[in-house]
Amino acid sequence: MGLNIIVLVKQVPDTQNITGQAMKEDGTVNRAALPAIFNPEDLYGLEAALLLKDQFPGSKVNVISMGPPAASTVLKECLYRGADFTALVSDRGFAGADTLATSYALKCAIEKIGNYDLVLCGRQAIDGDTAQVGPQTAEKLGINQITCVSKVETVDPAKKEIIALRSIEGGWEKVKAKFPVLITFTDEGEAPRPASAKRLMTHKQAAPAADSSALALWDIPAIKADPNQCGLAGSPTKVKNINSVVLTAGEIKFIDPGEQGITELVHELIADHTLG
Repeated sequence: MGLNIIVLVKQVPDTQNITGQAMKEDGTVNRAALPAIFNPEDLYGLEAALLLKDQFPGSKVNVISMGPPAASTVLKECLYRGADFTALVSDRGFAGADTLATSYALKCAIEKIGNYDLVLCGRQAIDGDTAQVGPQTAEKLGINQITCVSKVETVDPAKKEIIALRSIEGGWEKVKAKFPVLITFTDEGEAPRPASAKRLMTHKQAAPAADSSALALWDIPAIKADPNQCGLAGSPTKVKNINSVVLTAGEIKFIDPGEQGITELVHELIADHTLG
């Protein structure tokens, strides 16, 4: 019995290479000034979906990403790895969306696909680090959710239920949920597989198009979204102030690696309350 799986992915700025032009004056990310990459934890959500597809013949993996036209790059990466269908949710009206507006748009796109068992995504994106979009999307869909999952333990398509192992402070817990369910993944799961050379050759020329069977292009009308709930118009989060913080080297003190030097260091750390 096959599963119908939807994966949410995002193209994000590479936060390891931040520049002084990372933010615009209106508080939104200046994506043109930063190199773009596949959000790391989303790759683990994709891999979990592909493992389930391998386990249950007849399963279908659909991938959705909201972003500018350039975000089609990450969707092609999904096709190269084994996704069956991808959709780029892109419209100027989505620009400046906070987590509330983003989750609304994704909810509309998921409902356009319809008839799903699982919605998988990364725990959080490295550009915002909020970990809110997954849970908010589940809430808007009115479905179950399991967050911070490292591994899918068992899936029973007949009973329409899943057992997942999730990380909690100080340990792990197993959670059972009925379909449909949204699951967010950490980077503790199975390592993402590389692209297939055969699939790369098949999809390397793919481009977003409304009538594409592999990489669809959906705007606001296509997903039947309310423009007033999209982009800046639907985003109650406002950035009041931006500070550019530059870290500089302070005083450097060399410590003798011998017993006396280490003892003096420990006493100094105790005296300034760093220790104790």
